[in-house]
Amino acid sequence: MGIFNKIKNKLGIGGVKVELQIPGQVSKDSGLVEGKVILTTKSEQEIVETEIKFMEEFTTGRGDDKKTKEYELGVVKFSDTYTIKPGEVKEIPFKLPFEFIKSNADSLKEKGGALGTLGKMSKFANNEKSSYYVEADVDVKAAALDPSDKKDIKLV
Repeated sequence: MGIFNKIKNKLGIGGVKVELQIPGQVSKDSGLVEGKVILTTKSEQEIVETEIKFMEEFTTGRGDDKKTKEYELGVVKFSDTYTIKPGEVKEIPFKLPFEFIKSNADSLKEKGGALGTLGKMSKFANNEKSSYYVEADVDVKAAALDPSDKKDIKLV
């Protein structure tokens, strides 16, 4: 039974479950996302590190010319090593500072007047779109495939 448990741990079966709790939207000007990561498990596991990232997925173009880039807007790490036992619920509250990045078209758009119109047209012509998400990755010592959770968030 020992080898079977080792295989299950490596694949993350019955291992640590990660749940990310964040608000559905946050103000661009606040520069901060508050939330918590909730960990549960069905077998005793050792947690090495928890990393929470605020990401932007920036898409330009249409059809075959579509390009997507990801930008890390903020990150926070917890390097506390601890053991979580079956039935135990571990909550990790966090404050994740982030820095909002504006595209060239967004910067022009904010200027208003003729430049603002040029920025709006450029954004439309390039089909620029941004989506944002927060991702929590938990490094489990026994697992080869570390558990994670990802939630979309709106910037208003």
